[in-house]
Amino acid sequence: MTVPGFVFDPERFLRNGAGGHGRRLGLHYHAHGLDWVELALPYSEEQIGDPASGVIASGPILSMMDMATSMAVWLKLNGFRPHATLDLRVDYLRPATPGKTVIGRGECYRLTRSIAFVRGTAHDGDPADPLAHVAGTFMAPEGYR
Repeated sequence: MTVPGFVFDPERFLRNGAGGHGRRLGLHYHAHGLDWVELALPYSEEQIGDPASGVIASGPILSMMDMATSMAVWLKLNGFRPHATLDLRVDYLRPATPGKTVIGRGECYRLTRSIAFVRGTAHDGDPADPLAHVAGTFMAPEGYR
């Protein structure tokens, strides 16, 4: 729900334990603007997909991007609104570098009455060299407006 005078604070949201699986993954707040948020996924041996490679599996990165793009919608709304991920397409461009934190930036670039359109990128130190792009939609059963 959007409450008059309420300001959605993604840092406080994560600090107060929201996200369930995000906490288990170790997601941290990194930065935000009016319609975007960046989350950090620290490197962890628990998240390695193939022990021989030392690369973080795709699942934790997808979860981080789902959370980042979802939170970008709430920033654009300036309030929390329950919604569901309708579609989140991920294009993996390269594996994450073993030992490095992955930063995921999600942006909400358009809201309609019931659909939010999002996009984002994930990188491990250089935004100009992303490891994944995402594009997707969310739907709010009670609408966004």
